Amino acid sequence: MEALDIKTIFTFNLFGFDIPITETVIISWLVMIILIAASLILTRKLKEIPKGAQAVLETAVEFLNNFAKNQFGSFSKYLAPYIGSLFLFLLLANIMGLFSPVELKIFGHEFIPLFEIRPPTKDINVTAALAVISILLVLACGFAARGVKGWFKNLLHPVPLMLPFNIMEYGTRTLSLALRLFGNILGGFVLMRMIEGVLPVALPAIAAIYFDIFDGLIQAGIFVFLTSLYISEAVKVHAE
Repeated sequence: MEALDIKTIFTFNLFGFDIPITETVIISWLVMIILIAASLILTRKLKEIPKGAQAVLETAVEFLNNFAKNQFGSFSKYLAPYIGSLFLFLLLANIMGLFSPVELKIFGHEFIPLFEIRPPTKDINVTAALAVISILLVLACGFAARGVKGWFKNLLHPVPLMLPFNIMEYGTRTLSLALRLFGNILGGFVLMRMIEGVLPVALPAIAAIYFDIFDGLIQAGIFVFLTSLYISEAVKVHAE
């Protein structure tokens, strides 16, 4: 199936092992380069009295810090940068398809683009990796907040019989994070391909407002919200 096909751009050899660099890796690098460049540009020549882009940026950072403080308490200064970076990466990765040139056939003339930009989050390897990172962070924060003894004791909550289910919960959360994001972005990608096949000129631009922009924003928000919720449960020990 074309939607699931991940193309290998080039391969390099490292210590006798062939390491393929796929289109997913290239586009993920592109997303990171864009975010790094934007952060450098937006944080240059900051003024004491913010206005314009700086005012918007400071408002967003303040919202992020307040959200992290409410969710993570004393851990917020460590987790706010990760949560913010995760959201921006997912948002841009989800909508990268908007910047892809499309094949057009108009009045007997055909335009075939030299390359195609696909959202890296339609690759299960990307969403699975992000899910694993988030759950490992949940575990690390749980150990930091509760201590080793307290963390293992929490696995027996509310009754010792819940031990296998509490352990299994980490696996189901990982699968849920990975498959929800992957399935929604892949589904939107397939639907956009079908729409482009029916009416390649006007309809895709209208459909992209939902399937690329709105759905990309929603899926990024859901992934970050669930990650924040899981971490919050792990670090809020003092109220127990």
